[in-house]
Amino acid sequence: MRKPESVSPRASGNGQEVQAPLYLSFEDNRLLPDLFGQHDQNLARIELALGVLVTCRGNQLALTGPVGAVDIAKKVFLELYELLERNFPVGPAEVEAALRIHSSSAGDEIETSKTQSLIQTPKRKILARSPNQVSYVQALKEAELVFGIGPAGTGKTYLAVAVALSLMARGHVEHLVLSRPAVEAGERLGFLPGDIREKVDPYLRPLYDALYDMMPADKVNNYLQRGDVEIAPLAFMRGRTLSNAFIILDEAQNTTPVQMKMFLTRLGENSRMAVTGDPSQVDLPRGMESGLAHALSVVGGLKDTRVVEFEDVDVVRHPLVTKIVRAYASYEDKHNTSKRPVQSSLSSRDKS
Repeated sequence: MRKPESVSPRASGNGQEVQAPLYLSFEDNRLLPDLFGQHDQNLARIELALGVLVTCRGNQLALTGPVGAVDIAKKVFLELYELLERNFPVGPAEVEAALRIHSSSAGDEIETSKTQSLIQTPKRKILARSPNQVSYVQALKEAELVFGIGPAGTGKTYLAVAVALSLMARGHVEHLVLSRPAVEAGERLGFLPGDIREKVDPYLRPLYDALYDMMPADKVNNYLQRGDVEIAPLAFMRGRTLSNAFIILDEAQNTTPVQMKMFLTRLGENSRMAVTGDPSQVDLPRGMESGLAHALSVVGGLKDTRVVEFEDVDVVRHPLVTKIVRAYASYEDKHNTSKRPVQSSLSSRDKS
């Protein structure tokens, strides 16, 4: 792809600096239908989000609008085209992700690492979709212990599983261990029939869902049978030393400080650990301290530990989920309900 032509800005009638048309030329015409989207829906979404005018002629785009918006649009188109060159499908989700990242204040800082956050799993390619997700993926690849904390739907556990499978495929770790505390979310489930696996599987279902989304079902079943992938409740971790493994603890806000200490000390040689949780959704009995909050205050500032804090803007589920998260946060702040904040004394180095 040729570099965009250099142009000089001009002022509009209302004093706002408007970019003279900036031209982008694309070498591979076969990629343009996917870049533009069905019925040019990708172009329309970028125009609407940034307030720019996108004009297409052949393999060339002309971008017109406010200087900053044109610059963001250029970065978005270049990134989407690069993804297509790397055989990564581009749809509405990828367009929204690129807009979210390059429109943020952290966009310039993470621009060089954005495509490096592309994760290849056995079934599909996965891309970080927000600045904090990019930072999180980089942390998972670089650090031995990573805490991912924040609202539901921000990809904390999903991305950790993706990175783990990617590292397994490349031989960096030999197996994946997924764990969760078996705590009821405000319900009394009563007696569950079946053997021990059938009793605890309902608590671990979200972890299975992530695996089946990233690997063919037969491969998941083979990995589970051979022990290459292990899914177990937190109580089963006691007394073990996990070497050459990627270990993930999900729903960590529902651990006690004793359980969290036990889990963190399972880390063995050539292993990595990811701890994820939402401090606002603690299901422990009232008055019991969350092991996640305690661990952050104790080990969150260690040199070899990384902490990535997600926000409601990082929610990548249905757009309504972001509004729901914000509404609950506003309600809890206003009514001083039992929301339990993260007891964090993190340095600026640790915050993303």
